[in-house]
Amino acid sequence: MKPADVFLAVLVAAIWGLAFVASRIALDEFSPELMTALRFAIAALPCLLVPRPKVSWPILISISFTLFLGQFLAQAYGIAHGVPVGLSSVIVQSQALFTIGFAAIAFRELPTARQTAGIVIAAIGLLMICGTVGYDFSVGAFAVLMVCPISFAIGNLLLRRAQGVRMFDLFAWLCLVAAIPLFALTLVVHGPEATWHALWHMSLTGLVCMLCLGGISTSIAYWLWGRLLRDYTAAQVVPFALLVPFVGAAASSIVFGERFGPLRLSGMVIVVCGIAIMLLSKRPQAGTEPAASKQILPEIA
Repeated sequence: MKPADVFLAVLVAAIWGLAFVASRIALDEFSPELMTALRFAIAALPCLLVPRPKVSWPILISISFTLFLGQFLAQAYGIAHGVPVGLSSVIVQSQALFTIGFAAIAFRELPTARQTAGIVIAAIGLLMICGTVGYDFSVGAFAVLMVCPISFAIGNLLLRRAQGVRMFDLFAWLCLVAAIPLFALTLVVHGPEATWHALWHMSLTGLVCMLCLGGISTSIAYWLWGRLLRDYTAAQVVPFALLVPFVGAAASSIVFGERFGPLRLSGMVIVVCGIAIMLLSKRPQAGTEPAASKQILPEIA
C-alpha cells in the first residue's frame, strides 16, 4: 500500500476507535434510540444529492436494519447501561467470528484450519469476558450488546445482495432507512415532549459528538474505507480494523479512567488475537476466495 493510504487506513481505525468515546459522551444527553437516530439522520444528508442505488427496497431495508439499526442501537444500549467503552469496542469486533460462522452455515463456505483456530481462540476470550459480567454491568446489558456483532455479521452477508453499486450512495441510503424507524421508536418510547426537550436543550458538546458520529465516523470514514477496499485487496486493508479496539480502550482509559481486571483484560486480548488470526490467515488463491471474507467490515462506532 502507498504510505498515504496506510495513513488513511490508520486514520479511519483511529476515528472509529474514538467514536466509542464520543458515543459514551453523547449518551449523557440522549437516549440510545435518539442518539442512534440523530447519528443516521446526519449521515443520511447526502441522500439529498445522490440517487437511490439500484437495490430493491426489501434488500435495502434488510441490510439497513441489521448492518446499521440493529447493530448500533444494541451498541448504544449496552454502553448506556454500563458496559465499559473499551470492552464494547472489543465485543463489537467479534463480528468477524460470527460472519465466518454464519457464512459456513448459510453458504457452506467452510473456514480454513487457521480461521477455525482463530474462531476457537476468540470464543475462549469471549467466555473469559462473560465470566466478568455482573460485577460492574448487568447480564441484560451484556446480552443486548452481544446482539451488536451478531446483527453486524448478518448485515455483512446481506450486503452481498447489493453488488455493483456505489458504496457511498448505498451507505447514505442505508442510513436514511435506519433513521426513520429510529425516530419513530424514540417518539413511542420517550414521547414527543421528552424528545423535543432533548433536541432543544442539546449542548455544544452533544452537538459536536453527534456531528463527529454522523458526519465523520459514519459518512467520511466509511467512504474512505470503501475507497481503500476498492484500490486494494481485503487482506491488505481489513487487518487495520484490529487497531479499533486498541484505540477505543486506550481513549476510554484516558477520558473515563476505565480499568480492566486481569480476567477481563486477558479475555479482551485473546479475542483480538483470535480475530487477528482469522483476518490474517492465508487466503485461497485468486478466484476462489469465499465472498464472506470480502464482506467482513470493521466496526464504525
